Amino acid sequence: MSHVPTVDAEHRPDSAHLVEAVNVIKHFGSNEVLKGVDLTVDKGEVVCLLGPSGSGKTTFLRLINQMETLTGGRIWVGGELIGFEERKGRLHVRHDSDIARQRSRVGMVFQRFNLFPHMTALENITEAPIRVKKIARSQAKAEALALLEKVGLSDRASYYPAQLSGGQQQRVAIARALAMKPELMLFDEPTSALDPELVGEVLKVMKELATEGTTMIVVTHEMGFAREAADRVVFMDAGVVVEEGAPDQVLLHPRHERTKLFLTRVKHEHEAEAAREEETARLLEELGS
Repeated sequence: MSHVPTVDAEHRPDSAHLVEAVNVIKHFGSNEVLKGVDLTVDKGEVVCLLGPSGSGKTTFLRLINQMETLTGGRIWVGGELIGFEERKGRLHVRHDSDIARQRSRVGMVFQRFNLFPHMTALENITEAPIRVKKIARSQAKAEALALLEKVGLSDRASYYPAQLSGGQQQRVAIARALAMKPELMLFDEPTSALDPELVGEVLKVMKELATEGTTMIVVTHEMGFAREAADRVVFMDAGVVVEEGAPDQVLLHPRHERTKLFLTRVKHEHEAEAAREEETARLLEELGS
């Protein structure tokens, strides 16, 4: 049976927040990955989580989507305590069917696209609405086609994942998550597995979602996206929130030394990558001349 986290039984979240995380702790054996994270996200808000590898960002997303179980603390989504229910001041693990219902309120897009290889783009998108939400196949198909148009892939409905580029596969994955009409979208480094020239097409779709008021928590190293699309940037390191605020404040005028060091390192990495791309383009031009 899943471990029931220790919590402050008297705490109640502010119902104005779509997501409320209070003193979130996660251990994997003796490794304490999250060390008491507090975070709120309002409806329609875009929050970008930044930080070095191993800082706990992905684990935090996986806890929200109940792919991992809390060690301590609580998380509410839409005012509902996730994973557990409180009865007479004590927490009890929810039944699997109830957890599945809660999880259906949250869409998640992963680093790897995780599409079903034996299904077309259209079938990948309609599968969950038909099976989980029991939506009529004709309705699910119509909505899926609209979503494919939304992500710029209306001409790829009958293509299988192997026939699509990485950027196209990730856009299908976004459409698949949106098909469940989630209240919250989680993105875990959605462009990290893509070739540089394909990153922009995925970020364009995400920016459009942000403009439309989709509530999003995005783990990313794309500083340009964070600055343009985020309402708030949260910098995490070693399992804690180090700094948070408006994008320009955190990205251009960070207060904490750990944030400054991280941003400097990311800037150098981007400059090195740009130099490599420029050198590759130069060599290709020389070969073609």
